[in-house]
Amino acid sequence: MPTVLIVGTQWGDEGKGKLVDYLTENAEVVARYQGGQNAGHTVVIGDRKFVLHLLPSGILRTEKLSIIGNGTVVEPVDLLAEIDGLRAKGIEVGENLMLSKGAHLIMPYHMAIERAVENRMGDKKIGTTLKGIGPAYTDKAARSGIKVVDLLMPELFREKLHNNLEYKNMLLEKIYGEKPLDAGTIYDDYMRHAERLAPFIGDTDVAVNAAIGQGKNVLFEGAQGTLLDIDHGTYPYVTSSNASAGGVCTGLGVGPTKVDRAIGVVKAYTTRVGGGPFPTEIEGPIGQELQRKGGEFGATTGRPRRCGWLDMVGLKYAAMINGLTGIAVTKLDILDGLEEIKVCTSYKRGSETLKNFPREAAIMEECEPQYETFSGWKESTAGLKDFSELPDNAQQYLRGIEKMLGVEIQMISTGPKRDELILIKEQF
Repeated sequence: MPTVLIVGTQWGDEGKGKLVDYLTENAEVVARYQGGQNAGHTVVIGDRKFVLHLLPSGILRTEKLSIIGNGTVVEPVDLLAEIDGLRAKGIEVGENLMLSKGAHLIMPYHMAIERAVENRMGDKKIGTTLKGIGPAYTDKAARSGIKVVDLLMPELFREKLHNNLEYKNMLLEKIYGEKPLDAGTIYDDYMRHAERLAPFIGDTDVAVNAAIGQGKNVLFEGAQGTLLDIDHGTYPYVTSSNASAGGVCTGLGVGPTKVDRAIGVVKAYTTRVGGGPFPTEIEGPIGQELQRKGGEFGATTGRPRRCGWLDMVGLKYAAMINGLTGIAVTKLDILDGLEEIKVCTSYKRGSETLKNFPREAAIMEECEPQYETFSGWKESTAGLKDFSELPDNAQQYLRGIEKMLGVEIQMISTGPKRDELILIKEQF
């Protein structure tokens, strides 16, 4: 039985949640490997819309095991609110959820420091979600982080909290002019969270590897996208974790030989939230129409997403970094009605033509996109479930993407609902 990785190939928001939810029908375990509640995966089932942040999208199929791996960072209040929200909608969350002992906790001082830093940066701000993600990963790398398992050892948790808060309060007061945080209040709050989270906490690395060893279908779910990867993205305008395929191994404790398939999720155009270079960004009415029609507003923050044409330079780079075995194209229906559709095939920087994706933000800011133009289509593709039903020009656009990328299209999303999908190749 295969293991399948679903990974974003752009700057996130590609529609991974829907694909994971769909594939979970034939998976037995769904495991999230990085990021935190800064992610937002939207799943539409019938007339019901679910927005998930930290919980794996597979949680909506309650007979499956959903895992939050050690590579994630966890803010207890938001996680518990997400669980409570699903339960209020009749979705069971109990033994079907496992939270890694090794995941790091987001603490109140992480969020306070992130807000203070972003405010100070002014026009140079990264554009984070202000959820404390970056500072939590900073403490993890600095070996001063607090893990989920520490919640189960109150005295150790108290000691770590006091040691950290002494320094964090100094930063908040002396550097940023903010009010200090109270250790006692934080301790009491997190001990209440610990009581509710304790039934979910376990050795997720053991669970995932046992499932693979038993021949179960396992689905690996990433958040954000390859171009936001801390190592391989457009640094510093990136997230704070490895959103590319490599994050599976470190974020779940799974060896690289145990990943059978890597499916890259590709939006039929490109979007980006927050700051950072965006060569194919469309200024004016077409960009605004894509934003409106595609509902391009962040699931976590509500911020409008910047919209642009498909960037093949970045996409080829993502295919290389992730070792993609196939792609899933999403939001094809949003392009319905356009007279022409462009795909960026290279960048121009001065007199130089760049075909390889530059990760340096300063270089990307100087790049001009070079386009190949496809004819649009006037017919609707919304809800279609067979490739042959697509308008000829839509088929040509997709075949053009496939040819330029050199990776097979295996799924095409034609709408937000679970069943609005053209399945070309089964994954399980």
